[in-house]
Amino acid sequence: MEQVASANRSLKEELIQPERKMLRIEKRGKIITLLCAWILIVTLFSLIWFIASKGIAPFFRNEITLSEFFSLQWGPAISPEQGGPFYGVLTFVAGSLAVAAGAVIISAPLGIGAAIFMTEIAPGWGRKILQPVTEMLVGIPSVVYGFIGLTVIVPWIRSVAGGLGFGLLSGMLVLAVMILPTIISVGADAIQAVPKMVREGSYALGATRWQTISRLVVRSAMPGLMTGVVLGMARAFGEALAVQMVIGNAPNLPVSFTTPISTLTSVITLNMGNTVQGTTEHDVLWSMALILLLMTLIFIFLIRFISRRRED
Repeated sequence: MEQVASANRSLKEELIQPERKMLRIEKRGKIITLLCAWILIVTLFSLIWFIASKGIAPFFRNEITLSEFFSLQWGPAISPEQGGPFYGVLTFVAGSLAVAAGAVIISAPLGIGAAIFMTEIAPGWGRKILQPVTEMLVGIPSVVYGFIGLTVIVPWIRSVAGGLGFGLLSGMLVLAVMILPTIISVGADAIQAVPKMVREGSYALGATRWQTISRLVVRSAMPGLMTGVVLGMARAFGEALAVQMVIGNAPNLPVSFTTPISTLTSVITLNMGNTVQGTTEHDVLWSMALILLLMTLIFIFLIRFISRRRED
């Protein structure tokens, strides 16, 4: 009897030990996951706090007023005898919005059309070709897009429309190509998420393929398609290097497609390394970075709102 009892105890221990080991592994995994999540949260809020504290510093130190900041005059090097210096950023905000909106207007129909073709119309070999091409466009560095725009798009606009070739139109075309893969990828995923029974039911009722795509598939996938468009606009709004190479970098309002303009990102990248820390110009550049951060948060909240509507 003692041998049987001993054998039963050893058997129970053999069965319990793997279970205890799995529980220890699971507990360790939870701790590591929570630690990584908290590191990410702390890093994110630290970044937001750092940029926000730097961005609002010139207003608390009374270096500039809100009316001076949200004006159309920019001239940090203008002497006080000439009425300066000026630190108005509305010109650059308008430039960023105009370039991003123009790029989306060009790329959104192309991207959504390519997503529809890739998922609903093209045969199997067509998707096998289009998918790698889209991924290749995502992997191209921004400086390559800017260099292509500088050597191809700018001379073409100069020969067709006149002027220097640098300006709003050049930036729109470069950014449209850059954000196209984002819109295509997110749009294709949204269209593929539409259940097959929707298509089958439409065909069973006698609808053609185009009627099914335009009236059912696209409408069902519209929140996902709009998410891709907003993501593309967010990337276009925050792009710096490629835009900086083709827009001319002049403090002008975007009143013409061929007028050289500037954006928030281009002004920050061009001037941040040439200013002295603690000066008003340096602090104003941090305020521009804060505007970029706030615009990015607005885009994120808009994406979350669209995604929530899709879930509902």
